[in-house]
Amino acid sequence: MADQFDYDVLVIGAGPGGYVAAIRAAQLGLRTACAESRATLGGTCLNVGCIPSKVLLNASGLFHEASSGALARHGVKLGAVSLDLPAMLGDKDDAVKGLTGGIEYLFKKNKVDWLKGLATFKDAHTVTVAGKSVTAKNIVIATGSSVTPLPGVAVDNDKGIVVDSTGALSFKKVPGHLVVIGGGVIGLELGSVWGRLGAKVTVIEYLDQILPGMDGEVRKEAAKLFARQGFEIRTATKVTGVAVKGKKATVTVEPAAGGTAETIEADAMLVAIGRRPNTEGLGLDKIGLAPNQRGQIETNADFSTSVPGVWAIGDVIPGPMLAHKAEDEGVAVAENIAGLTGIVNHAVIPSVVYTHPEIAGVGLTEEAAKEKGPVKVGKFPMLANSRAKAIGDTDGFVKVIADAATDRVLGVWMIAGPAGTMIAQAAQAMEFGASSEDIAYTCHAHPTHNEAVKEAAMAVLGKPIHI
Repeated sequence: MADQFDYDVLVIGAGPGGYVAAIRAAQLGLRTACAESRATLGGTCLNVGCIPSKVLLNASGLFHEASSGALARHGVKLGAVSLDLPAMLGDKDDAVKGLTGGIEYLFKKNKVDWLKGLATFKDAHTVTVAGKSVTAKNIVIATGSSVTPLPGVAVDNDKGIVVDSTGALSFKKVPGHLVVIGGGVIGLELGSVWGRLGAKVTVIEYLDQILPGMDGEVRKEAAKLFARQGFEIRTATKVTGVAVKGKKATVTVEPAAGGTAETIEADAMLVAIGRRPNTEGLGLDKIGLAPNQRGQIETNADFSTSVPGVWAIGDVIPGPMLAHKAEDEGVAVAENIAGLTGIVNHAVIPSVVYTHPEIAGVGLTEEAAKEKGPVKVGKFPMLANSRAKAIGDTDGFVKVIADAATDRVLGVWMIAGPAGTMIAQAAQAMEFGASSEDIAYTCHAHPTHNEAVKEAAMAVLGKPIHI
């Protein structure tokens, strides 16, 4: 039956969801291909997103530590410190090249065919790639997302004045004043990079707080920490116009609720107001598949769509636009296609902001949990954590939210130096249906940052030790 098709599985898109789906399908013995038009595999995440931004966050953090004199308290005294921006950007490019090349190796190892070009549906089992028709019994849409434009604002990454997240990875010099439109994860991470390297950073956010969707207490504390780092954060503010003259951008803003307008002059402006699904140009109308009002493809629990043989995962379907969510969905959809049972628990998807300190959460916020019923909340400050205290990195706290009746953990939120790593413990505990008592009575190595998770869980029970 499958021989009437060129492939058992054809994945459209080689981002974290797509390449993982293709590799897993091939591992399960299915003849697999992956269509990708980018010159390298890995999608936005590996090429111009997660990976390059983390390289720059790490490098800029090292520069800031060295140049600010912060290391002197630890007995490390340095002379004059200077920035070699081309070398820093080169380090970023090397990391991207290594990781994208690694995906290409994995394709070859697992016998996944890379079809180079844009894929467009002809029918539910046929796509056109680079002018050639290719058939597959199952087609997985994993085309990811792209930057949401700000109406009336033209982005030109080559000029380096009004840029999106891709352009903000490659400024040829550190902007004197960087205005970031959007107080979400991307804007704050990239603002941190250039702020550490010497830029004045102004963040404009339409909502009344930064980091939409995160726990309210975490959002407030994060705003305080960013302000202490030198960010000017202007919430409840909207952008009404942008003009570029010479090598400067003038941003016109006014209160979100209406009021007096003012202008802000910037050397560079980053538009970071979100991302939108890449569903245009796929020819979905030819197979009778209509995206919802947000441009997303609705799926069933097994990631199948309303069109038999067509599946969808990652940023093109509802849910948080996170690489690790897409990866898990990639494994699950391949297993479902192969006749196994692939499941993703979307209630336990961690999110991380890789600033310093890092900000992370999983599960329900305190506000959302309270809407469902009575809760118990435990908090523990990093200031009282021995490891954080020992290395002089004590900003933040850990917060555990549990059901008041059953003690089951509903959400964990934290701000801490390594919060992105710490949150994995909370996610795994929630995946197993842990109570706060389960975490509290699990022995944690000392001295570690994760002892703060244990103590926050003990605080839910009203008996933390070190506060």
